Amino acid sequence: MLYLVSTPIGNLKDITFRATEILKEVDEIICESTYKGNILLNHYQIKKPLIHLTDENQLQVLPKILEKLKQGKKLALISDAGTPTLSDPGQFLVKRVIKENIKIVPVPGPSAVLSALITSGLSTSPFLFLGFLPKNLSQKQKIFQEISKLKIGKKTPSIIFFESPQRIIKTLEILNQINPKTRISLAREMTKIYEEFLRGNVDEVLKILKQRKEIKGEITVVFKINN
Repeated sequence: MLYLVSTPIGNLKDITFRATEILKEVDEIICESTYKGNILLNHYQIKKPLIHLTDENQLQVLPKILEKLKQGKKLALISDAGTPTLSDPGQFLVKRVIKENIKIVPVPGPSAVLSALITSGLSTSPFLFLGFLPKNLSQKQKIFQEISKLKIGKKTPSIIFFESPQRIIKTLEILNQINPKTRISLAREMTKIYEEFLRGNVDEVLKILKQRKEIKGEITVVFKINN
């Protein structure tokens, strides 16, 4: 059995009772970063063997994981933060586990995507999640241009994506060129000490960010282009 266990996106208290119980019960825990995995496990005094899984090593590690599952072991997949497989390694693993007819059990919990959406003030239905955008600026521009015309039914969806603090200004500048009156909500360091939300038109949020000497932290952006 493979459990997909959601973990805190910042505040270590944001984890369910069920999640901690399962992490204590499983034989081994699969994670992208053993360092970050141990921070969570040590906080809850959980000691389990860790399996390091990344996009780069998955072809080598996957057969070993499948063999353990076939032997009847219970394993849990956790992400560095939030819900597993969302912009994190694990999708290929889940596909193979399904193909092998091994049971998968979701253990819901924290999600940066949904947390950013419900605090944005923008419509929560429909919405589209893009994950991390390409680093290439021309590719980003193409994505934004295509999305600016998107309709689901007759509604314009809210769009959600992750971005690094080093690239956020250039990314928003592209969005600003398409439509400076695009409504956005920028969520930074959610659930942490320096949690911050910047809301308004994209040109307004850009002005605030450009006045700062440095931008730090994990960033989730929600926007909706007003056609």
